[in-house]
Formats: sequence, C-alpha cells, structure tokens
Amino acid sequence: MQRRYFLRTSLAALPLAAAPVALAPPAADRNTRGFKASAGEGRYHGHLQLKGVNQNILDVKVSGKDTNGDLAIFEQTSRSQGRGTPLHVHLGQDEIFYVLDGEYAFQVGEDRHRLRTGDSIFLPRHVPHAWTQVSPRGHMLVTMQPAGKLEEFFVAMAALKTEPTPQEVAQLFAAHDMKVVGPPLKVD
Repeated sequence: MQRRYFLRTSLAALPLAAAPVALAPPAADRNTRGFKASAGEGRYHGHLQLKGVNQNILDVKVSGKDTNGDLAIFEQTSRSQGRGTPLHVHLGQDEIFYVLDGEYAFQVGEDRHRLRTGDSIFLPRHVPHAWTQVSPRGHMLVTMQPAGKLEEFFVAMAALKTEPTPQEVAQLFAAHDMKVVGPPLKVD
C-alpha cells in the first residue's frame, strides 16, 4: 500500500518539477517574436553561394541567433551532382536532413542510405557521416541541434575566393567544431 501511495504522489508531482523550466522567461538574447522566412530568402545572409566541398546555395531559415543557439535550420539548393561532404563528425550537434527534391547518398557510421524526395535521415553527433548529391539538382532542409558554429561555417565557405584544398577544408571544419575523418562519399 505504501508503494502505491509513493508512486501515485511521485507521478502527481512530475508536472510541478517541470514547471520552473516551462515557466522560465526566455533568455535575454533569444528572439521572443515569431517571424516568417519567405521562399527564396535567407534570414540574415541572403543566398550563401558555397565555394567549398560543393557549389550549392544555402539560405538560413532559422538562425542560431533566433534561438539562443538551440537550433538552426538551413534550406540547401543543390547544384553539384556527384559532389558532397568529406566524411566528418560534428562534435556537439545532431543533424537532420529532409529531402525536398532530388536524390542523395548518405553514409552514417558504417551504414549507407539513398534518400529521395520525402525521405529524412538523422545523423547523431560524434558519428562519422557524409553525403553526396546523386541527382542533377536537389533541395534539402537541414536542421542542426544545437546550432553550434555551422552557420558561421557556411558564411566562411561562401566568402572563399577559390575552391579550398583538402587541407584548407579540414582547417575550416576544425575551426567550426567539426572534424574531417575521411574522403567524400563515392557514389556507384
């Protein structure tokens, strides 16, 4: 009988334990207003024309600045068939890709997957992963949680004047809390 009473009162108290977190005011530097990110527009940087591992266009839809670093969402227009990222790890972020259009090959750890329109994939932090664009064109939504330094990484890749060497790519990755651990994914 005492056990049943303990369980019942413990379960009843759970909402009270979560109340301080749920009712806490937002951080001072967190956006407290909703916003719209229109089609074809980036939130802070306009279109970022990448000049690194691919020549894709990236639009920041939700910035880490909007969420106090909790989340970032990017829209990627892929124009680099047969190209993709080197095998790498994110030291502090989970990553989710949702394919809006096209086809991509992904490697997550030892597993390989083909993603097509409507497919999504979860890439946990600390797990080596890479992707390569298979179709002539593609379009993906990329979510990072927490935001980390990926937005700054994309801004740095867009600012390059020439395509970087593999050593420069590794340095750029390292400066943004990622580590290159292998070559880009080859597609059969």
